[in-house]
Amino acid sequence: MTETRWQTVESLRDLLNELVSWKSMTLSEGEREFPVKLQAKLQDLAYFQQHSDQLELHDADLRRKLLTALYRHPDAKKTICLISHFDTVNTEEYGDYEPLATQPEELTKIWTENQDEFSEEVRNDLHTGEYLFGRGTMDMKMGLVLHMRLIEKASMEKWPINLLLLTVPDEEVNSAGMRAAVPVLLELQDKHQLTYTLFLNSEPVFTQEPKDHAHYLYTGSIGKLLAAALFYGKETHAGEPLSGLTSPYIASYLTREMEWNDAFQETVLGETTPLPLTLQQTDLRLEYSTQTPYRSSALYNIFTFERSAADVFDIYENVTKIAAQKCNEDYQRNCKRNHVEPIGKIKVIRYKTLLDYATAKLGKSLIEEVKADIAYQDGWDDREKSLRIADKLMIYCQELAPAIIILFAPPYYPAVNSTGNTLIEACTDFVKQRALEKYNLSIERVHYFNGLCDLSYVNYQGTTAGWTTFEENTPVWGDSYSIPFAEMQQLEAPVLNIGPFGKDAHKRTERLHIKNAFEIIPAILDEMVQMIWQE
Repeated sequence: MTETRWQTVESLRDLLNELVSWKSMTLSEGEREFPVKLQAKLQDLAYFQQHSDQLELHDADLRRKLLTALYRHPDAKKTICLISHFDTVNTEEYGDYEPLATQPEELTKIWTENQDEFSEEVRNDLHTGEYLFGRGTMDMKMGLVLHMRLIEKASMEKWPINLLLLTVPDEEVNSAGMRAAVPVLLELQDKHQLTYTLFLNSEPVFTQEPKDHAHYLYTGSIGKLLAAALFYGKETHAGEPLSGLTSPYIASYLTREMEWNDAFQETVLGETTPLPLTLQQTDLRLEYSTQTPYRSSALYNIFTFERSAADVFDIYENVTKIAAQKCNEDYQRNCKRNHVEPIGKIKVIRYKTLLDYATAKLGKSLIEEVKADIAYQDGWDDREKSLRIADKLMIYCQELAPAIIILFAPPYYPAVNSTGNTLIEACTDFVKQRALEKYNLSIERVHYFNGLCDLSYVNYQGTTAGWTTFEENTPVWGDSYSIPFAEMQQLEAPVLNIGPFGKDAHKRTERLHIKNAFEIIPAILDEMVQMIWQE
């Protein structure tokens, strides 16, 4: 029998250390190199030496690649798609230890010898020796390791089911990799006559609240929308404040209405979305001046379970109108008290309405030129470009001021949930029972994974009306950002997330529970997959 590569605790740990050492921060050169190295690694498996055409790299964006590795049994149609991402967040918070951030064994060893600077919980975890520290150990290269192990085991034991490993770049910023993977999944389905049975992710267990050490599996993933606003006032000199209206003054009213506004909250299956927060609020001027700021912007984070983009935008518009009304009332009182004529009432305008107005006034060709000029600004991301497009249109249409322009900015993560699906309920019961019986481990079900997840881009159950509102009110839509909604609807299999336990994702104390990751979860995934092909 061929010698196994990734079936022991020691070999899995070695594999994780190797993958973590391949630095792959989002938008770095290492992220571009990672899938090429991974392809070479997987080519060592006997199965892919015989079926090299089933191990492929596919284009994403910005010269990045995603990788698919298909184990296909000749008599099987059922296919489990194993989804992971290989990018990580940056490492600058490691400070003096940054050179060791992607060397888990060395980092864990040196931190064990220098525990004083850490919290009591971290010191305890270092003392027990039960955790492996390092960037990407938890989020989420261990998930990829688990999937590589499954592919190898299935190919060696000729499991009567198909496994498609899909690992993508850029989950941490825009999920560009997964959005590019959607048509690839449909192509592979057609090419190899696959029937997708399950989309299985292995993102790590995330705490539900601070100091939460429970273990979870997830039968869905939370949705996220980024509501944006452009505040357009009237410029004046700082020495003549009553001759204008500053955009920060207008913005303060909407921010106050948006922060922690429970009108955006949803409660589904006993779980509640987190409250909205401001992620960014800034002046759009690029330099200091004694001219008062009259163009500002803000980004507001909104989580969803069942609401569509259209539903959320309606609520957002209503909240913005309340803010504008309060601002107008206070502004009018100030003007009356100071015996000055108001410059006008603040209006609330959807981006689509602004675009239609500007197109009628300026012509379509000028609008396309404005978008193209902004698209060429490499230093601006999709959020900045969205705001700058709306800003440029308002500069051409200042007769609409004062106004709040409401819009969406990328990314958009649609919520997905498979609670109640027959297969998902069977998997959930099986995993909980096996973990308790075999390892005395209690695993709880969470209906919506509370960290953003690439599962958002499969099994889309929204309507055309729901996503049309997003398209119409996202300035970069169709240029630098898009979502394949229609194709996502065709990927109809249910979703499940079962991954390793760890702590402090995106923090310098990110760490992975060794026994859980290298012993318990691999065995449970093995048995669950075997249960699925016997269904």
